[in-house]
Amino acid sequence: TMGLFSSFAVILIVNLTICHGWLLGSKSHPWDGLKVTWGINPFSSSSFVNMPRTESEAKSSGFTMISGCGHANFLGKRYMKNNDPAVILIYDVNGYIAGIQAGLPTTLSNGYPPANLKNQPLVQDGDKFYMTAYFVSPDSICTHGRTAGQFSSQGTGTDLYIQNSTDPMASIRIPHQESAIGSTAWVKGHCFPAMGVHYWYAATLDMSCDNFFPVFLLYNGGVLNAFGWAFQADLSSSRFEHPTTSSFAAFMNPVPQCLYNAGKLSTLHIYLNGNPQTDLICN
Repeated sequence: TMGLFSSFAVILIVNLTICHGWLLGSKSHPWDGLKVTWGINPFSSSSFVNMPRTESEAKSSGFTMISGCGHANFLGKRYMKNNDPAVILIYDVNGYIAGIQAGLPTTLSNGYPPANLKNQPLVQDGDKFYMTAYFVSPDSICTHGRTAGQFSSQGTGTDLYIQNSTDPMASIRIPHQESAIGSTAWVKGHCFPAMGVHYWYAATLDMSCDNFFPVFLLYNGGVLNAFGWAFQADLSSSRFEHPTTSSFAAFMNPVPQCLYNAGKLSTLHIYLNGNPQTDLICN
């Protein structure tokens, strides 16, 4: 673990020498980007990967539609690339980014997800379970959507909503300001460079991993600008990260003891700002 920390610190120092305005640029609102996958090397083509924020860009980038508005369980027009369900992008009726999904096979060898996470939040549809987040109010996605002017001024979205049932209209809105999260069940973990201050839902030392909510939130400068998935499964997509057990204490406080026996984890960091590599302030 210390080797990873040291190596990353060196890369960050190099990165800072070429990044101008890092202290302020990444803390601004509106959300001005959409990137996925944390990596130790910020210059790697598989780390901090830009995702298209308009439907037209998605099509030109090789994404294809897998369902449109009118789906029973999900909102928006859903796009996937190379048949990889690790990243499914969601667009509103006007073609502007409205959310993101990850799909997991229903045939995982370890039986994940446990019964009490099925359809809350991992919604089964066909041969997959889907974890879904929306970046705008769900009631707007398949009705009026956003205008070009709204997309220009608001960026990737206005708020984060986590779908927690088969009814996407009942999604949970996440506090935009870190100061508002103290009245919720989200538990503060630790800050890590190019990630932010982690929060985990109702995490306790002796909890059952059957109750481990597969979402984490990330705040930088007191503002929500990233989040991610944390699945107790070994998922093969190159989009996913696979943290080792020795690194858990860098992100969680406390670390649920059950995670040490849960097998390989697959996580995915999802960034709503354009320069996540420079989110270095840990407070």
